[in-house]
Amino acid sequence: MIRTLAVAAVATLTLTACATTPGAADPGGTFDGWTGAVVAADWRTSRGDPIVAFDNSRRDLTAAFKAEGFEARHFVDYTLRPTAADGATGAEVLSGITEVARRATVGCFLYFSSHGNTRGITWGNEGQLSPSRLGELVDQWCGERPTVVVVSACFSGVFIPELQGPNRMIMTAARRDRSSFGCSQDAVYPYFDGCVLESLPNAADFINLAEMTRACVSRRETAEGLRPASEPQVFVGGDIRPLLTTTYAFRR
Repeated sequence: MIRTLAVAAVATLTLTACATTPGAADPGGTFDGWTGAVVAADWRTSRGDPIVAFDNSRRDLTAAFKAEGFEARHFVDYTLRPTAADGATGAEVLSGITEVARRATVGCFLYFSSHGNTRGITWGNEGQLSPSRLGELVDQWCGERPTVVVVSACFSGVFIPELQGPNRMIMTAARRDRSSFGCSQDAVYPYFDGCVLESLPNAADFINLAEMTRACVSRRETAEGLRPASEPQVFVGGDIRPLLTTTYAFRR
């Protein structure tokens, strides 16, 4: 399903200093050998005003998931904010994840936070990352490995058909026909990302995390009278389900 990403270039480039600095392996970590990546793919409101919510998510989600057993040396995080000291281009992000996935071959965890519409998610200044293109990339990076992909954006349910598979778990911030919330200038995180962070310390595994996150988002939207509800979506393949509740449960 090879299609061209609507950006100027996605050729393999030399990775610049936009990834997390490699650190020592965490001996016996739950997710040893897994590729990990968190990407803040936008930095603006829908009107183009600058915000920090996506970058806040990138920073704190990276720290939180490393604490759950992902190895620092195989975990990268990126911002596509062009003015950031460690900002990356879209092509550099793809190249960096490709390099980590080449080294860390046990499993994959990929988290993308951005704006979205029914055609895909905003990919910095370079256009959009479509469901078909992300599906192609995840196939390339992860193959048949156990894989968890999170897409936090409006209308992100459109990604599930292209990403789903027996070895995959997919979490999205909204239905394919719904907006998500929390991308204003005064927001600390997008609501979905904030609920992931709130839920993670008490979640037993990724499946439990998805359930707790959905409940958290629903409570917040109800309390603030936000309509229509975003209704975050979850897909869990038959092969990965037992692995996530046993072999790859969170450390508690």
